[in-house]
Amino acid sequence: MEPGAPDMSPSDRQFTQALGRRLAALRQEAGLTQQAVAAHLGVAQQTLAHYEVGRLRLPVTLVPKLADLFAVPTDVLLGVAEASPARAGKRGPTPKLQRQLERVSRLPKAQQHVVLAMLDGVLLQRG
Repeated sequence: MEPGAPDMSPSDRQFTQALGRRLAALRQEAGLTQQAVAAHLGVAQQTLAHYEVGRLRLPVTLVPKLADLFAVPTDVLLGVAEASPARAGKRGPTPKLQRQLERVSRLPKAQQHVVLAMLDGVLLQRG
């Protein structure tokens, strides 16, 4: 057994590793560093790295925080559901832009207006 790894059955280890791969993929797709996600969670970067490779179990208290950060339902993060009904049959996580828009929609209205004004300005420049 790896140092620091809790006793895990083979099925627990497989689940933990798959969860770690999903976590790493969502983090990378969001363009975030391990350090940034770790800071958001209040853990060390090395701890997040251990979660991503499945050496440590992700505490259940962090699941909602990660799902919110990546704008995915908790069951998607846990691997028990597809990313969204609209994506049924498609592989991979929700596109980065869609997740970012979902995060913008959860901002306070004043911040949403600032983001939308910037987006409108860029789109007007592109024609």
